[in-house]
Amino acid sequence: MTALSPDRPGKTRLPLTLESLKRQRSKDGFGQVFQGLLLFSVAIAFAMVATVLITVLIDSSEVLRGQFWDFLTNKSSSDPAKAGVAQGIRGSLIIAGIVTLVAFPVGIGAAIYLEEYAADTPLTRLIEVTVRNLAGVPSIVYGLLGLAVFVQGLGGITGGSSVISAGLTLAILVLPIIIITASESIRAIPSSLREGAYGLGATQWEVIRTQVLPAAMPGILTGAVLSIARALGEAAPLLVIGAAAFYSTGFQGQLDQMQGAFTALPMNVATFAKLPADVWAGHAAAASVVVLVLVFSINLVAIIARARLTKKLGR
Repeated sequence: MTALSPDRPGKTRLPLTLESLKRQRSKDGFGQVFQGLLLFSVAIAFAMVATVLITVLIDSSEVLRGQFWDFLTNKSSSDPAKAGVAQGIRGSLIIAGIVTLVAFPVGIGAAIYLEEYAADTPLTRLIEVTVRNLAGVPSIVYGLLGLAVFVQGLGGITGGSSVISAGLTLAILVLPIIIITASESIRAIPSSLREGAYGLGATQWEVIRTQVLPAAMPGILTGAVLSIARALGEAAPLLVIGAAAFYSTGFQGQLDQMQGAFTALPMNVATFAKLPADVWAGHAAAASVVVLVLVFSINLVAIIARARLTKKLGR
C-alpha cells in the first residue's frame, strides 16, 4: 500500500510506503517518551500489587501451612489456635447474594430507563450527575445511612444489626457504580442496531430485550463484578452497622443467621489486625488471602462468562 506525499513548492510528489511511515513514526521522540512513561506507570502499578501479594502470602504462610483447613472451617474465637473465618466467609457470601439480588436488577433497570426511555431534560441530566457524584461518596456515609434506615428504621424487618441490613447497605453503596457502567455499556451500542430492529417491526421493549441488552451484557457484567468486589472488601459500613468481631452463637438456623449477629471477612481482617501483632498478624494476613481468593474467583467466573458472551455475539 502506498500513498503520495502532499504537494510542496519545488518538491516532487513521492510515494509513501508502509515502511517509510514506520520510519517516520520511529523518529517521533515525544511519542517514544510518552510510551516509556506509560510502561513505567504500568510497571509501578504491577510492582505495588505484587509487593502487597507477596507480603500477605509471606505473613500468612505459617497460619495457612499449620492450620489451613481449621482456619477455613472454625468459627470466630478469641483463642488464636482455634480462630477461623468460617462465619466470615458465610457472611460475605450472604452479603454478596443480597447485593446481587437487590442492586443488579435496580441498577440495570435504572440504566435502561435513563438511556432508552428518559428524554434529555434538565431533570434527567440532574439525576445522571447525582448518580455519578454518589459513586464517589465515602463508604462510611453509606454505613450511617444503613444505620439510620435499615438498623433503626426498619429493624423490625431486618433484625437490626444483621446481615440483611449489611447486604442492603452495601447494595445501595454499589448501586451508582452499576448504573454508571450499565449506562455506558448501553450507550456504546450503535444506533444502527436499534434502527434495524425497528425497521423489522420490533417494539421498543423487543429491541431492548433482544438487541440492546445482549450486546451490552459484557460491559454490564464487568460493572457487576467490580461492584461485588467492592462490596466484599468494605469494612467501614459493617463497623457502623454493628457487625460482630467475635461471637460464639455457633451455626444458627437460617432465620437466625439472617436476622441475628453476623460477621464478614473484612471484619475478620480488621479485628485480627487490631489485636497484638506478634500473635494475630498471621491470622490477619491469612484472612486477607481468603478475601483475595474469593474476589479473584468471582472475577474469574465473570471473565469466563464475558468471554463466552463476546464469542456468542461475535464481537
